[in-house]
Amino acid sequence: MQVSVETTNGLERRMTVAVPADRVEREVENRLKSLSRTAKLAGFRPGKVPMKVISSKYGPQVRKEVLDEVMQQSFQEAVMQEKLQPAGSPRIESRLSESGKDFEYTAVFEVYPGIELTPLNNIEIQKPVAEITESDVDNMLEKLRKQQVEWRAAERPAELEDQIVIDFRGTIDGKDFEGNEGNDVSLVLGSGSFIADFEKQLVGTKTGDRKTVELTFPDDYRAKDLAGQKAQFDVMVHSVATPHLPEIDENFIRSYGVKGDGIDALRQEVRESMATEMEQAVHELIKAQALDKLHAANPIDVPQALVDAEIANQMTQTRNNLMNQGVTPDQIKLERGMFEERARRRVAFGLLVSEIVKQQNFKADAPRVRQKIEWLAASYDQPEEVIKWYYADRNRLSQIETAVLEDQVVDWILEHATVTENTTTFDDIMKERQA
Repeated sequence: MQVSVETTNGLERRMTVAVPADRVEREVENRLKSLSRTAKLAGFRPGKVPMKVISSKYGPQVRKEVLDEVMQQSFQEAVMQEKLQPAGSPRIESRLSESGKDFEYTAVFEVYPGIELTPLNNIEIQKPVAEITESDVDNMLEKLRKQQVEWRAAERPAELEDQIVIDFRGTIDGKDFEGNEGNDVSLVLGSGSFIADFEKQLVGTKTGDRKTVELTFPDDYRAKDLAGQKAQFDVMVHSVATPHLPEIDENFIRSYGVKGDGIDALRQEVRESMATEMEQAVHELIKAQALDKLHAANPIDVPQALVDAEIANQMTQTRNNLMNQGVTPDQIKLERGMFEERARRRVAFGLLVSEIVKQQNFKADAPRVRQKIEWLAASYDQPEEVIKWYYADRNRLSQIETAVLEDQVVDWILEHATVTENTTTFDDIMKERQA
């Protein structure tokens, strides 16, 4: 088998493979002989069909099957011979398969980049550190109250933080555009659910009002075809409601399943929950910094095939999340460009992490895997069943092990980095995490 490889662009390779004709012909002949022993054709007894007839009837199909299999097998043999690591499936550019001549094809594919890690001694990591204050707990209790808000009809004009129910229809230069209308839509003014200028112009409206809202979509609006466009909305206000928050009484405390009596017990549970959430947020922020700094110190080319797969994965996850939130499929408009940069970085992180795992011979730490699974299971009614569910399937368990390995790599990076504590607040940590 003859193999030649050409570097075309970056990580792309064009590999031409020539498979000796006798390898193909021998396999075709063997399969036709096997068929001749079982083939049933009119006018012939089973096993007595002449080879010429067998070859005439089945030869083209058998040859096609053999060529497909030989191409798959020889491709694997060729990349091993040339010590290449393909990233994604090859694209077959040409294929010559004349009977009696060598079978030749050209495959184009990307390879994984070669990675030589640079020393990480100069990496600096900022670790946010904060104390949970009584004011932080007060703010969290206020958020819990807002989660149980009761909306009561208001006779007065709408104010910020009021909820209005509206119908709207928007046009640009008198023409409809995608997602331009909605019926019985609930909107809390000042919540940022809609464009700020849209919400601002509805302050002061009353039940039964009809109002024309004129605005310009922001230049960075998520729907690129609307960015910077001037639009006019016809809005009908069906109702105005004002928020009424519950008192923090025994009923409110019991609604959160607090183990203990009174407001002090609630505050203690809230504080502990906030501490756990902050610990997780700090871990995520440090991890993000570590991977960003690792990538900055080791910029690498990434195979587009892996980026494309990651984009598809992120688009699927985003679509499913939106549908779980009640968004209908026809309302979901996702574009590849929205995910390209994030996907490219994620692929680069994965390749760099894999290289460190290989170089350091890391194995997923079993106690940490168990701990992570228990943490994931804790929010379910029957955590033990969830734990069994993870351990019952190798693929599910492998996903957790991959996440743990990534955490172990982050720990290794931190061991080689300079970590500086940065005093901040609980709110700032949460905002940074969200950003």
